[in-house]
Amino acid sequence: MNLKTIITGSALLASMAAYAQNDIKDNEFNPVNTGVTTLSITPDARGSGMGNLGAATDPDMNSQFWNPSKYAFAYSQGGLALSYTPWLRKIVNDIFLADLSGYWKLGSGDNQAISASFRYFSLGEVTTGGYEGDGLNAQTINPYEFAFDVGYSRKLSEKFSMGVVLRYILSDLSYQDTTTGEQFKAANAFSVDLSGYFTTFPMIGRNECQFSWGFDISNIGTKVSNDNGVTNSFLPTNLRLGMNFMFPLADYHTLGIGLDLNKLLVPTKPRVKDYDMATQEGQDEYWEAYDKWNSMSPITGIFKSFTDAPGGFKEELQEIQFSLGAEYNYNQQFFLRAGYNYEHPNKGGRSYFAFGAGFSLNVVQLDASYMLATAQSSPLDQTLRFTLSFDMDGLRDLIGKRRK
Repeated sequence: MNLKTIITGSALLASMAAYAQNDIKDNEFNPVNTGVTTLSITPDARGSGMGNLGAATDPDMNSQFWNPSKYAFAYSQGGLALSYTPWLRKIVNDIFLADLSGYWKLGSGDNQAISASFRYFSLGEVTTGGYEGDGLNAQTINPYEFAFDVGYSRKLSEKFSMGVVLRYILSDLSYQDTTTGEQFKAANAFSVDLSGYFTTFPMIGRNECQFSWGFDISNIGTKVSNDNGVTNSFLPTNLRLGMNFMFPLADYHTLGIGLDLNKLLVPTKPRVKDYDMATQEGQDEYWEAYDKWNSMSPITGIFKSFTDAPGGFKEELQEIQFSLGAEYNYNQQFFLRAGYNYEHPNKGGRSYFAFGAGFSLNVVQLDASYMLATAQSSPLDQTLRFTLSFDMDGLRDLIGKRRK
């Protein structure tokens, strides 16, 4: 197995596992290609249980991934959450995503917060051979990717907040090619997230409801290369827009309904099949387009991503992925969730239903989610996620009671 195989395989496993789900014409299938695709994988059980939704839901410990500006409106002084996802468990048993996220409110005004998260994605154990897997000069590697980030959020008014996150990314698919002796190094990248969150409490009849909307532009950063600079891939820069409406059903019973829209702000990579490679002119046109894509700056790529799809505006609309979900809440102690995520078949076809549940005590909350893909052949089918959260206010109260 060579480096290209490892990189391609990890990308397919992480972000395009549904290629064979649908009978798609070859000339129509055109997903957006990025590097470090694992940054797009949902880490927590609450958001995944609502079909990958979280731009405008109530703040929780995992808001760093969805919309870090929500932390400024968090009810607790601080919190910490640990999430674990066995990834593609229908195919392999040693690929997983682990995520640790948390925040802390600053000052007496309760209007700002700092936050941080660390995510680690293991690609398991990979054995490489020198000559088409014949075992000569075989070596075992353990490729992985991780990201560490810190964020700051602040209320700009009683109803609106904004946040910023700085992130360091490492993609370690490094190994030495035994046939050529070339050493492929780990790739490093840096990125920034910008977000905003608005929430208000309108009265409908005699009931106080909550309406919120939010946005998050994540992974605005440097390009990344896993082949010593030959290919310079874009990070999965993503625009997330969401809204959420929460209303009481009865005393202690509430229901929240949310909608998220996502679009990768990454230009479409040129495809060989779109050019007449039988002629020199067609080859020259392709390589000119490829070199332009390969050398394009990330900021230019963000603006280019709205107008560069080969199929025009129709294909641009196909790049929008949406999630619709709901969360039932009983007295902040018991939660039931459900949702649906849709991605157009031409862009990957990762469509699925999601279900989740959670149980909370004063200090600890345990959440779990389950993914049911619309196509049984999808490796993402039956994906499970688990999140264990700790509330600092509850922990402080518990310690205070014991001391008394």
